[in-house]
Amino acid sequence: MPTVLVYGATGDQGLPLMRGLLGAGLTLRAATRDPSHFPKSEFPSVTPVAASFSDRGSLYEASRGVDMIAMNLPFTFNRDEAAMMGENICAAAKDAGVKKIVFNTSCVIAPTDVGLSAHDGRRDIEASMEASGLEFAVIRSAVFMDNMIRPWVKPSIVNHDIYPYPASDDLKISFISIEDVAAYMVAALMSPHATAHRFSVGGPEALTGHEAAERVSIAAGRKIRFQPLKPEEFARGVAKLVTGSEEVTPGSIWEGMAEFYQWYNEQPQSPVDIDLRPALKVLPVRPTPLLVWAMGQDWSRI
Repeated sequence: MPTVLVYGATGDQGLPLMRGLLGAGLTLRAATRDPSHFPKSEFPSVTPVAASFSDRGSLYEASRGVDMIAMNLPFTFNRDEAAMMGENICAAAKDAGVKKIVFNTSCVIAPTDVGLSAHDGRRDIEASMEASGLEFAVIRSAVFMDNMIRPWVKPSIVNHDIYPYPASDDLKISFISIEDVAAYMVAALMSPHATAHRFSVGGPEALTGHEAAERVSIAAGRKIRFQPLKPEEFARGVAKLVTGSEEVTPGSIWEGMAEFYQWYNEQPQSPVDIDLRPALKVLPVRPTPLLVWAMGQDWSRI
């Protein structure tokens, strides 16, 4: 079976990807800054290899003997840094003889730059993949269902029966689970038809925050109310949770998250309302409805 090098192997999105790839019978190599920290107890058959995005030599060594690459890359709000990651990964992969790369953007991507460094940096990574001449596929994922169980959301649901989120009242979102994103990545990696494709993926239904709260209410067995937040209000809340202060540091991830949602809310048509039909023509994945996902969560404790 092919050998796959995984970037972002041990993050929230990387773990279900690793499980999906192993379930498909693939041999895995995990790129990590420190192989000694790799969870060998959970993945005893996976070989961890040292790699740094800024060190093309280390990326080449990690890519030697690899057939394909699957990557979840960290968000950076420095566009030059994102471009560097894409260029170095793709150059090293090409030099090492890698055949195909699949990249999960972890967000929707517009047809042109939108002036947000994190978004536009993702476009730069895609451009490096296309320019490399390698086979490639991009999974452009919508908003994660799993955001509802993050520390900046779930405590409010558990303690106050309120689902707070920086989405306007009428913003339609095709919420998708990170497990389904991983399934799309595995399908794209394995399909000979998923070449030079950019797939927009989301869940099977586009919901407003109020409609999402209705699904969580059914799963929780009590009324959960959606509370739309202004993106800057959301950023201040996350900043306080992380730093103890509501000051939104320029260049911080919470400032970047707020900018994304501000952009989503301002568009005449929701960018996160995904038409799944093009992806499903090539990738045989049936994404999970929000209610089914919510029924699998514990809404009684944080």
